[in-house]
Amino acid sequence: MSRTTIEASSAAPEPYDAAWLPEGVRSRLVPGVNGLCMHVLEAGYANAGRPCVLLLHGFPELAYSWRKVMPALAAAGYHVLAPDQRGYGRTVAEGAGPAVDYDCDLRQFSMPVLARDALALLHAFGHREAAVVGHDFGSSVAAWCALMRPDAFRKVVLMSAPFAGPPALPFGHADRPQAAVEAALQAAGVRAVLEQLAGLPRPRKHYQWYYATREANDHMWHAPQGLAAFLRGYYHVKSADWKHNRPRPLPGWTAASLAELPTYYVMDAGCTMAETVAPHMPASAQAAACGWLTEAELAVYVGEYARTGFQGGLSWYRARIEGAGLGEQQMFAGAAIDVPAIYIAGASDWGIYQKPGDFEAMQTSACRRFEGAHLLDGAGHWVQQEQPAAVNAVLLEFLRR
Repeated sequence: MSRTTIEASSAAPEPYDAAWLPEGVRSRLVPGVNGLCMHVLEAGYANAGRPCVLLLHGFPELAYSWRKVMPALAAAGYHVLAPDQRGYGRTVAEGAGPAVDYDCDLRQFSMPVLARDALALLHAFGHREAAVVGHDFGSSVAAWCALMRPDAFRKVVLMSAPFAGPPALPFGHADRPQAAVEAALQAAGVRAVLEQLAGLPRPRKHYQWYYATREANDHMWHAPQGLAAFLRGYYHVKSADWKHNRPRPLPGWTAASLAELPTYYVMDAGCTMAETVAPHMPASAQAAACGWLTEAELAVYVGEYARTGFQGGLSWYRARIEGAGLGEQQMFAGAAIDVPAIYIAGASDWGIYQKPGDFEAMQTSACRRFEGAHLLDGAGHWVQQEQPAAVNAVLLEFLRR
């Protein structure tokens, strides 16, 4: 697909073609959701009064990422909702087109706003409470939902991305000024490590800071190998199909430690993400035989991102890095998730350990009622697509407890 043929569409979105979805899953556009017209996949809608499960996707995914989970949850008696989150797919700001500009107001992508989107969606469907399940960046949203409104989000499942708790405020420095200095040094330490990565003999850069650059969207949307090949390569290299994914805990937040991560997390300094994944493309026969992401399923992602680009999702990273909503989040400094929580990831997912210490903090301090971490064999980062039966079994056992 050439650069000239990939342009953001200004046409109003429509629901999915029913042929794209499993039986019993439907596509809807729901207006009036916190200023959005939200595209939602829905299952288990035939019977009123069912308990709700809300599924929140990550990057670069869509509500469609839950297509293999929704029928099983619906069959077990749940009303299942999976939205295209703010900035993604067919969800648009009311009265606006689907494209998100780099210079947009980043506050709309802060965690409190994204959690409010989730609550507004529940209310739109007449639910006062739900279990919330989030994958990748959606895991962060799910965690904030449970932290901010435990009365509405009664159980939480974090997938792939651990939650280490809300950002801290300087503590104890009224009588110990050194505490404020230590907090400032900790923040400066993050910047120092990024600078040290760039100064390694093999210069590197962290993907999240790359995703916050103006150029990142264009690099992926107009990838030299074509959008379909880029997405196939990106999904492949972070899956269990790429046999070099052998994650392990890292010693700490240092340049030398982070440089042990695969290049899709800590990139070579001179490479784009499209260039990073290109050498790891699966052979055509392997791609054609990929049972967890068929060519027809890949085509759904390709069609959606060809229409919108990636800037909506990339803005989440920029909002995090630039501190959008930080003040509101620090209102929860020292708080922990009080509702039952579990964690699910693929055993081949480096996302478990990409931020040293988060996996451990999630289990010991960030979640007071943590009920287990499930690392599933045969899956990498896209765990609910790679091993849906195993994910469904864990989810249903937890939801029924």
